Amino acid sequence: MIRSIDVLHIQTAKALWNLQRTSYAVEAELIGFNEIPPLHESLEELQACGEIFLGYYIETQLAGAISYTVESQELTICRLVVHPTYFKKGIATKLLSNLIEKQPYPVYYVSTARDNIPAICFYKANGFCWINDIEVVPNFYISCFKKEKKTTP
Repeated sequence: MIRSIDVLHIQTAKALWNLQRTSYAVEAELIGFNEIPPLHESLEELQACGEIFLGYYIETQLAGAISYTVESQELTICRLVVHPTYFKKGIATKLLSNLIEKQPYPVYYVSTARDNIPAICFYKANGFCWINDIEVVPNFYISCFKKEKKTTP
């Protein structure tokens, strides 16, 4: 079940914080880069980030989450995390599809590490097109993607 996450509720925020640390640790290992910002974010920083969060729950267990911001009719996906126990079970797809269905904006943006091939394949498979790569620290690049919602005449 997908529902809103209240990051100001301490127990909920702790569950989200633990989920993202676990998920980003797998990404850090995959890409060989341990400085992913959410991996080092404090609980208080997470609570103050200003993003809107949705969680995927299996019974009472937070198994995945997606967050976003909206500015000028453009939605930016900030985080998409799934607990490693639930990898390859369609949770990321369900979170992304739910977000796009419930938040109908003309443009969606997302970025991920250029070396995170599974994430890049996921976003491309879900209709996102590569825009560019940005070197954020020496020899580490982020790939930026965009999806435009098709309008019906």
